[in-house]
Amino acid sequence: MTRIAIIGLGMAVTPHAKSLLDLKNKAEVVWAMSPSAGRRESFAAKFPFPTTGDLNAILNDRSITAVGLLTPPNTHLELVEKLTAAGKHVLLEKPLDVTTERSRAVVEAGKKAGVTIAVMLQHRFKPAAEKLSEVLQSGKLGRIVSCSTRIPWWRPQSYYNEPGRGTLARDGGGVLITQGVHVLDLMLSLAGPVTEVCGYAATTVHQMETEDYAACAVRYANGALGVIEATTANYPGQAERVEFIGTKGTAVLSGYGYSVHYHDGSEESFEPPLATMGGGADPMAFPHDLHLAAWADFFDAIEKHRAPRVSAAEALKVHHLIDAMLEAGKSDKKVKVRA
Repeated sequence: MTRIAIIGLGMAVTPHAKSLLDLKNKAEVVWAMSPSAGRRESFAAKFPFPTTGDLNAILNDRSITAVGLLTPPNTHLELVEKLTAAGKHVLLEKPLDVTTERSRAVVEAGKKAGVTIAVMLQHRFKPAAEKLSEVLQSGKLGRIVSCSTRIPWWRPQSYYNEPGRGTLARDGGGVLITQGVHVLDLMLSLAGPVTEVCGYAATTVHQMETEDYAACAVRYANGALGVIEATTANYPGQAERVEFIGTKGTAVLSGYGYSVHYHDGSEESFEPPLATMGGGADPMAFPHDLHLAAWADFFDAIEKHRAPRVSAAEALKVHHLIDAMLEAGKSDKKVKVRA
């Protein structure tokens, strides 16, 4: 039984708490921590976990070996450094931090302390994505010549009116780092690394500091081409899509489902009943099944002394892609993606 703590009881906590309830045979939540008394009270009304406002109660308790860190992105590095120095494994809510430099420091903190850092990029755990990964690895689609991704999501202006939302200081950016990061990480896990991008990024329908729209053409390491479009300006929000074109067929991952059409006329598809992923006005309008899978993988990784499926080092790859997309949007030039 792993004794854990949750730090951060804001909007993101609900699917984590539900997952930990489901995993009560694997983990005991010792503390749920927030400096805000109001958030502690609201959380305690929904979940049966003890609450505290004292971070040191977690840092100094050697029986607590893992922490779910759900605080705003600009707080991650300093908290990760404290937690890893105290010997705690960390499951970190995305993104790693607000800049890639600070994100690299998060990775290094885990390496230095010899502890596990997993990142909540839960789209990788979609059953449809796992099935599509098997199709791609089998070679049944032939040589992949294109992978394109579309993230046509919506957020109302009221979402960005919340203090810090969509700012560089707290969130590290706009649609790419806050919303698109999930699907872009999944895309990279399926298609492999992107080596070069060119395109645009802009603030369109929202009043906010950072981008709510980005569109880029991309080249992958295997020579495939594609486009990426990400926005929170597409009312009322639609399912994200990752599309592959191969020499023997095409495949589309859309929301929770996928379909494959082969040149020989055969087809296959997978469409579970779960359909929403928080792409509309309510960013929390999704089930917690993928969070549950990510938490289960985290505990298994700790127990078996292996890397989690989405380690901090693995999550750093999507930060490099987003950096290149934003640089391309500012420079109107082709930009190499850091390996």
